[in-house]
Amino acid sequence: MKAMILAAGRGERLRPLTDTTPKPLLRAGGKALIVWHLHRLAAAGWREVVINHAHLGEQIEAALGDGSAFGLSIAYSREPAGALETAGGIAAALPLLGEQPFLVVNGDIWCDWDFARAHLAAQALDQCRAHLLLVDNPPHHPEGDFRLAGETLLSAADTPGDALTYAGIGVFWPDFFAAVPAGAAMKLRPLLDDGIARGVIRGERHHGRWVDVGTRERLAELDMELAEAHASPTLL
Repeated sequence: MKAMILAAGRGERLRPLTDTTPKPLLRAGGKALIVWHLHRLAAAGWREVVINHAHLGEQIEAALGDGSAFGLSIAYSREPAGALETAGGIAAALPLLGEQPFLVVNGDIWCDWDFARAHLAAQALDQCRAHLLLVDNPPHHPEGDFRLAGETLLSAADTPGDALTYAGIGVFWPDFFAAVPAGAAMKLRPLLDDGIARGVIRGERHHGRWVDVGTRERLAELDMELAEAHASPTLL
């Protein structure tokens, strides 16, 4: 099973930091955000990782190399200027991801979910084609994205009080992206809405720590939190 880290976003809300540094290379707790993911993936048994990039992507390749420093093998999916959005970027990387389910992780989040659980999620997919991790709605996204009925993912449009937020972590079968035209820029949400309508998406709720590092303020807060907890293995 392979993992893909999404690292092609421009990071507009983090400017001017992202004018010179790609968002996944911004540091919190002494490490680049993407390095936290790589360390967790390696600890959970991963060996092959695909990373897409566009904005300042050469810095990402220079910083991470072939992945051997992390006990991993990294392949890069290079996108054109402006990037291809989430679904478009994943679809473009499919030749590197193989024919089995794969894990996808947003490069601009911090989360303590055990990546080893992705293997269990993949085994349990059966007729489903995707499994999403959901978290409690953060203050900057109080309306949430979806809701759960058991493990079945449903739309939150009609019941916002029960809504949860997509954590930017999911397990997908390659054919989930079959409708994405080659080379097209496409967001993930339309595919998720279609998958909900077809009843082919499962989900689980994560009660641990999760941060969407989308602003300089949240990056600074995470940096402080991780620095203070540096000696605590339960957090790090």
